[in-house]
Amino acid sequence: MISEEHLYAIALRECSLIGDINFIKLIRTFGSAKTAWEKAKKEYKKIDGFGQKIVSDIGNPSHLDFAEKELKFCESNNILIKLKHLKELPYLLGECEDAPAILYQKGNYKNSLLPLSIVGTRNITAYGKQFIKNFFEETQSCSFISISGLALGVDKEVHDQSLHYKIPTAAVLAHGFHTLYPAKNKRLSEKILQDGGVLFTEFNSSRKPDRENFIQRNRIIAGISPATMVVETAFGGGSMSTATFANGYNRDVFALPGKITDQYSQGCNHLISQNKAATISTIKDLISNLCFNKPKEKIEELFPSSSIAIQLTENQSLIYNFIAENPQINLDDLAQQIVLPTHRILPVLLELELLGKVKSFSGRQFLAI
Repeated sequence: MISEEHLYAIALRECSLIGDINFIKLIRTFGSAKTAWEKAKKEYKKIDGFGQKIVSDIGNPSHLDFAEKELKFCESNNILIKLKHLKELPYLLGECEDAPAILYQKGNYKNSLLPLSIVGTRNITAYGKQFIKNFFEETQSCSFISISGLALGVDKEVHDQSLHYKIPTAAVLAHGFHTLYPAKNKRLSEKILQDGGVLFTEFNSSRKPDRENFIQRNRIIAGISPATMVVETAFGGGSMSTATFANGYNRDVFALPGKITDQYSQGCNHLISQNKAATISTIKDLISNLCFNKPKEKIEELFPSSSIAIQLTENQSLIYNFIAENPQINLDDLAQQIVLPTHRILPVLLELELLGKVKSFSGRQFLAI
């Protein structure tokens, strides 16, 4: 239901120098967007770190005019307006300090479903496409909602496979609801809504899909879920920023490894080698790590397991046994206890992860499997 608070929230957020974090500071001080709109310009000294310049644009009548037009646009297009300070955002996203103060929503979002963010390159390969298909096929009986960015490539495949297996999906846009980018995915966006999914954006109807919006959008994809999967990405791909945001929010990150010669596996391999993502070795283990309920069908492994016992090297055995005795030990403590520098331990840890002997967590913690 749209209220007066929504009107003033939109107007306040339109003010120059009032970003998401400053918006919340204003709310904490004045209690509501309307009160902040009316009093902040005179009483800005109440807010720590605020000067006259920051509040100079508050009260500008043109922003209130824009907000009124935006409310009409939302009403006529069945767009919900969710405010962070009213605790209307998806739960985990609302916990992020830099979460959007305003989130526009089309469609239905069920907080009862476990969200899972899945991202990757626009230049998806057959390897990435097959992995996504296998993953959704094996999780079709699980209760979750997939989150992605409605871009071409991996994002499109995630939404397509979600729809095919009747798994709810959410797309996070990098522009306002007055347009759809890329235009090729317009029909897909409509299908998402028809099948009970949801579209999100923090951008109002005046905002175009500018380049910088996509990185900003990625923090929502990372913040809305307890875990993010990176399927394929190059070193400089936008998915690397999503993984970075997820790490910053202390969320789990999983990456699909690939050949070191494959351009769109290099980013995933880098995340794994830097302990910024756990290795996806089998779909069975991935589902277990995601805490999904057990699928009804037999789960096939992405990489077949061997019945031959793995023979560990001396350093692998030393590190593995110490982790087994000290669950979720962090890298610094591990280095101190076994008297080896971290630069010698990290390659061994990667080997153990690839062998399926060790699992890494955010915060550079490790657990023997």
